[in-house]
Amino acid sequence: MKYAFYPGCVSQGGAPELYPAAKLICDRLDIELEEIHAWTCCGAGVMQEKNQLFSDTLNARNLAKAEQQGLTIMTICSTCQGVIAQANTRLLADPDYLAEINGYLAEEGLEYKGTAQIKHLLWILIEDYGLDNLLPHVTRSLGGLRLAPFYGCYIVRPTEALGIEDHPERQTSLETLIETLGATAVDYDGKTKCCGFPILTINEKNSMSMVGNHTSEAKDLGADAMVTPCPLCHLNLDGYQPKAARQANRSIDLPILHLPQLIGLAMGISPSELGLKKHIINTAPLELKLAGSTSS
Repeated sequence: MKYAFYPGCVSQGGAPELYPAAKLICDRLDIELEEIHAWTCCGAGVMQEKNQLFSDTLNARNLAKAEQQGLTIMTICSTCQGVIAQANTRLLADPDYLAEINGYLAEEGLEYKGTAQIKHLLWILIEDYGLDNLLPHVTRSLGGLRLAPFYGCYIVRPTEALGIEDHPERQTSLETLIETLGATAVDYDGKTKCCGFPILTINEKNSMSMVGNHTSEAKDLGADAMVTPCPLCHLNLDGYQPKAARQANRSIDLPILHLPQLIGLAMGISPSELGLKKHIINTAPLELKLAGSTSS
């Protein structure tokens, strides 16, 4: 299996532990990644609010490059997945708009014909790779762990751009994967709500409330950690959790795992190789419980 790899900015910037963790598990699963040459930022949902034409041109450029490779794009960021998928929907819906954007791409010798597909690693593992094929790679029991899924915004809506109608199982894909790996999925109201990152710089108090509400709810329901397919959500839920806890006047201390880190742990890869030591919230209690679960 081979994909045009679109890592996104945050996996090599704000959450640099994500990129090597994703590469590591894909290598062990024999999922070949051909990184898109000179890819550009997707705009993270913010740029399109200011200048949709510019944002869509950037994403059309990435789509055109993947189209040249003849490969489906694999993302490891829910925000990238959502933003690129929404841009692609607009491009395919309006031939004149696509032609206008291709006029800009022509300066680089590119043309987007509208055939590219975009899929998050989460969907690829379930829909393309297959959980039955994943299971033989699971060498460490996650039994006894209670994990809270956190989807965030961009991988569950808007449903029409994300193919949810054709793939309704995507709405519960995190729970499916968590339970396939042997852990218990903790259900809670906040799992598909916004993490608060988009409003961090304009309304920090409300952003911290969102972080505190989601992590506290999961922790109070017995979660040992939270798992997210979005590094932007990880930045807020992990990096700002101490400030959110102070604002809420309570202790939270809920580790936040990147999706590839969870998979890597189940595959027997060490926490240090997966970059867990780079997190803000200490993952040592989770690692101790995991070690106890493995030895029992």
